Amino acid sequence: VVRRTVDGLLDIDEQRGGGRLRQYARVLSAGFESDIVHDLREYSTAVSLDTFYDAMGATEVARGDQDHVNGHTVINSIEAITRLSSEEFYRLYGQSTNRALVFTGVTRGESPLVAMRVVSPTPNAVVLHGIEDGELWEHAADLARVDQFSLATSTKDLDECLADLQAL
Repeated sequence: VVRRTVDGLLDIDEQRGGGRLRQYARVLSAGFESDIVHDLREYSTAVSLDTFYDAMGATEVARGDQDHVNGHTVINSIEAITRLSSEEFYRLYGQSTNRALVFTGVTRGESPLVAMRVVSPTPNAVVLHGIEDGELWEHAADLARVDQFSLATSTKDLDECLADLQAL
């Protein structure tokens, strides 16, 4: 019964273009469990931060030095911080540090931003998902400015974000 159900779901995904299976394969091929990394992707051409923010339904809080990204990694914030070593955390960058890191399950933004302080180099942008800018830790924008990356928040449904990011 389970095998037929899984086969049926795979067939449906294949008929719809295979996006879910490719997304899962990218995460696994990078060596991460899917409960830590929701998506890891490189773009064929640079994408403006404004376009990326539109796909995420994000509001920019602080502007960094770069105005584009070449990929993204969508990460479960708590799982990544509690389970990944510093080496594994660095691999979240994929093939390029010119990317956006999206941290999900954020309540105030302290943990991801403190983690960014110890990671070198920093990404072009960080999006804190699940939080509005009014709920953001008071020092968040200052830390982003010090490390020169753009910072944004988003409360858009995560599955919608992932689907819209696939279109980039």
